[in-house]
Amino acid sequence: MQIETWPIDRVRPYEGNPRTITPAAIDKVAKSLQTFGWRQPLVVDAEGVLIVGHTRLAAARKLGFTQVPVHIAANLTPDQVRAYRLADNRTHEEATWDEEALAAELRALGKVDLAALTGFDTSELDRYLAELGGAPAAPGDVGATENGFEYQEKYGVIVECSDEAQQKRVFDELTAAGHKCRVVAV
Repeated sequence: MQIETWPIDRVRPYEGNPRTITPAAIDKVAKSLQTFGWRQPLVVDAEGVLIVGHTRLAAARKLGFTQVPVHIAANLTPDQVRAYRLADNRTHEEATWDEEALAAELRALGKVDLAALTGFDTSELDRYLAELGGAPAAPGDVGATENGFEYQEKYGVIVECSDEAQQKRVFDELTAAGHKCRVVAV
């Protein structure tokens, strides 16, 4: 694989990208780029249109980068480019966490700022680390309520909105805050 360094403005985002990118996702990737540097190049077609790496590109722009690493996938047909763009975004959704192994990895990191370095938010970290220690969340702790009901990842919360405008506003606010959301009809 050949990787080139391009001026950031030479990379053109794909205007039909079906994946939405939240400000929280951009912030997390920006922190990762600051901490670990570039570890994956952007992938573009022969014309410089982005195939893979829209969030990394947005994070690099936010950080004021002037150059980015790029791999040109010149040997892909236009149909392969479209399929690869979708596959790259879709395939990660099939993976799940082995929560015990995840908690062990988080615990092994020691006294670093886990929220800043791993992309997990504080409530997720509290839950995973509490599970490793075998301690359930106490009332008042993150993940618990006064009546002792502990929220779990496999459950969801439905917010009923009065109209489409409110639905969009709530969805945008929650995704911007880093929550994984989807719109459902009730």
